[in-house]
Amino acid sequence: MAPASVSFRISRNAEDLAETIHALSQRLVTLEQRLAAVELQASNQDRPDPQELASLDNVERLLQDCRHLLEIGPVSEAPTASEAPPAFDSQEDIAYPNAA
Repeated sequence: MAPASVSFRISRNAEDLAETIHALSQRLVTLEQRLAAVELQASNQDRPDPQELASLDNVERLLQDCRHLLEIGPVSEAPTASEAPPAFDSQEDIAYPNAA
């Protein structure tokens, strides 16, 4: 083989390798940017929205109030059947306004 032919092939292979390395470098930069975006998104999800936190605090207070009310029990017990006032009897005298 002629030395010029070998030199040409070496040069051509070196150019191909340089292009491949450049393409791989560009892909690496793109992947690093995507990774940074994903990490940023993940860190933002770790920090909840302040409005959401306030809402959850309000729900927690309501739950505590409900638990407190359940622990206290009813303020006054419902009267038993023996203590209940007599039922309304529709046959009793009822005062109706006089029809004119």
